[in-house]
Amino acid sequence: MGRHKRQSKAMKVVIQRSKEASVLVENEVVGEIEFGMVLFVCLELNDDLEKVKAAAEKILALRIFEDDNGKMGKNICDAQGQILAISQFTLSWDGKKGHRPSFDQSMPPLEAQILFKLFCDEIRTKVEVATGKFGAMMEVCIKNSGPVTFSLSF
Repeated sequence: MGRHKRQSKAMKVVIQRSKEASVLVENEVVGEIEFGMVLFVCLELNDDLEKVKAAAEKILALRIFEDDNGKMGKNICDAQGQILAISQFTLSWDGKKGHRPSFDQSMPPLEAQILFKLFCDEIRTKVEVATGKFGAMMEVCIKNSGPVTFSLSF
């Protein structure tokens, strides 16, 4: 049997509803929001612009904010929130094999940086987006609201 390169499963995004959030690089705030969502975004092999656009559209439409009846009935635009997006390649490890994470399903950094920017630009058409610094060691501070957390694959 020959070796076959494993195919990527999907772009992954972990979403946390947040009362406030910030990201620091070398003890300096590089991005922050007052209210909205924090997105941890993992781009994997074979992800493309079409998938990035579909993910942005889905995230903008998610009704995870309280409406006047106390139900999750508002999306980020209705709630007038902001988004803090963080590139997070470590989400590519599924944890099924071994104890040491492997990131071989992650998209190479140069490609991922381009698609991550396009993802953020797509969301920016509707709401304000702050980001961390791609490829940097970051400290993310989140005041989770709920807590409400979702993990989506596209």
